[in-house]
Amino acid sequence: MKSSAVRRTTAKTVLAAAVAAALALTGCAKTEDDAAGDTSSSASGDTGQVVATPGAGSGATCTVEQFGGAKTDLATATVGFSQSEKEANPFRIAETASIKAEAESRGVKLLTANAQSQFSKQISDVQDLIAKGADLLVIAPLNSDGWGPVLRAAAARKIPIVTVDRKINAAPCKDYVSFIGSDFIEQGKRAADRMIEATGGKGEVAILLGAAGNNVTTERTKGFKDRIEAEAPGLRVVFEQTGEFAREKGQQVTEQLIQSNPDITGIYAENDEMGLGAVNALKSAGKKPGAVKIVTVDGTRNAVQGIVDGWISGVIESNPRFGPLAFDTLDAFTKGEEVAQDIVIQDSAYTEENAKSGLGKAY
Repeated sequence: MKSSAVRRTTAKTVLAAAVAAALALTGCAKTEDDAAGDTSSSASGDTGQVVATPGAGSGATCTVEQFGGAKTDLATATVGFSQSEKEANPFRIAETASIKAEAESRGVKLLTANAQSQFSKQISDVQDLIAKGADLLVIAPLNSDGWGPVLRAAAARKIPIVTVDRKINAAPCKDYVSFIGSDFIEQGKRAADRMIEATGGKGEVAILLGAAGNNVTTERTKGFKDRIEAEAPGLRVVFEQTGEFAREKGQQVTEQLIQSNPDITGIYAENDEMGLGAVNALKSAGKKPGAVKIVTVDGTRNAVQGIVDGWISGVIESNPRFGPLAFDTLDAFTKGEEVAQDIVIQDSAYTEENAKSGLGKAY
C-alpha cells in the first residue's frame, strides 16, 4: 500500500484535507516502503516525526466547532501534560523531553504530572491539571479504559484532549480531539517479518507481552501473531506472558521461559526494555549472542546497541518525540482548522545493516 508522508513544518501536517497540498509545497512525499528502511532524522525521530496519511487512520477530522468549544490562541493558553509511566524508560524520557522542549520553544505555559505507572494516580493527576487551569490537555495514557472521570471533568469545561502513544476507549471529536501515535498492528507485523527472517520461519517463539489494559499490547500482539500464522506456519508461538513493559520483569519472565523451554528459537518483546531484560537472562544462562533470536519494538539506543553486539536481531521503531506534532495539532485545532482524529506516524526499523550507523538517531 502506498501512502503520502509529510514532515512536521506547520500545522498543515495534521490537516487531513491539506496533506496533498502540503506535500506538493514541501516536496517531502515519501512512500511507506521508503520510510521502512530510512534512518534519516525525519524517519527515526531525531528531529521530528513523519505523518502517514491515510495510514491506519480513520480519515475523519475534527474542528473546535464540532467539538463544542471555542477558538483560542495557543500562545496564551496553558497546556497540561500527563505522563503515564516512571521515567526510567528511555521512551518516556524522550517523550516528556519532547513535550517540554516544544512548549518552551513556543513560549507556551506547560503544567506536567507523572503518574509513576499508577493508573489511579494518573486520573487524579489530570483532574489536578484541570483544577490548576489547564486549557488544553496532552495525555500519554497508562490504560485505555477507565477515563470516565477525566472525560467528564474536561467536557464540563470544554477542554480539548490529545492523546499520544496510546489510545483511550472513548469517542473522538466528542470525548477527545485526536490520537497521535504509531500503527501498532503494523509494528507487530513488521516484528514478525523480522522474526521470520531471523529464524528462517521455523521453530518456537515466545512473546513478552506488554502491560495489560491498553491498545498497544493488544495490537502489537495481534499484528505479530496474524503475520506469523499467515506467512510462517513452521514458526509456532508457544509462550506468552506479560513483562509489563519493564526490563526487570522481562528478565524474570525470560528466566522462567529458559527453564521451561531451554531450546526456544526466538523471543518477541513488545518493547525494548523487556527485550533488554531477556538479553540479561540469556547472558546469565550462558547463551551466546544470536543463539535465541530477539526482536523488539521501540528504538532505544541500548536496544540498537544490542543489534550491534549480536544479541538482538531487529528493532522496530516506535517514535516517542510527540512534542512538535502534538502542539501543531493543538495550534491548528484552536484556530478552528480541521485536524485528523487519528494521526498515524511512520516508524523506521533497525537491523544488522543499519544499526551501527543509526545509533546516533536512537533515543
